[in-house]
Amino acid sequence: MSESEVLSPSFIAAASAGGSDAAAVATAPAARKRPKPGERREQILQALATMLEKPGAERITTASLAAHLLVSEAALYRHFASKAQMFEGLIDFIEQSVFTLVQQIVGREVPDPDQPPAIDGARQAARVIALVLQFGERNPGMARVMVGDALVFEHERLQQRMNQFFDRIESTLRQCLRPAADARGSAKPTVDAQVAASVLTAFALGRLQRFSRSGFRRLPTEHLDQSLALML
Repeated sequence: MSESEVLSPSFIAAASAGGSDAAAVATAPAARKRPKPGERREQILQALATMLEKPGAERITTASLAAHLLVSEAALYRHFASKAQMFEGLIDFIEQSVFTLVQQIVGREVPDPDQPPAIDGARQAARVIALVLQFGERNPGMARVMVGDALVFEHERLQQRMNQFFDRIESTLRQCLRPAADARGSAKPTVDAQVAASVLTAFALGRLQRFSRSGFRRLPTEHLDQSLALML
């Protein structure tokens, strides 16, 4: 997976038929296909993510989700023990998608020999923040989960998991920015890196919250390069 794929869920891909193929489908008798193993589960997560993309959407119930899918609530519970488990499926996707690419940025990126470590670290930190914001921008329903708007009145552990997600982002940024603090000759480089990482994380959260609460009109990547230049 490359950073440029940042990211629409694999379970939110839709197939469409066109041309003569579409005509053939129209004349053929409708056949009810049995979902492949895991396919129905992905359809449920896709539907939940799609419903979350509606600006101002109210709390999603299992009844409304079942109605969206044209199935019974019992059909949902054959694949998920609870609605909280459905949200955990979305959070799993957020974590896997974002941190796979974060690892590519900070773990396997080849250092630029013409740049000192401090500049490389700042560049990595900027790319991590851009990654998080681009992911939210391309997946509005997921952005509502990330900032907790979609988790109000849901199980407390869901919000705890998203808190841990941003704790991991902040920890990653701290590691990126420690060389910059050392290069400045700071008496407390660890503290300085922690403060900078905290500011960047708060910035990312604020941008995603504004995106969600503006009905997805205010893009989180708006003037991003200029904003990061002020902080880094």
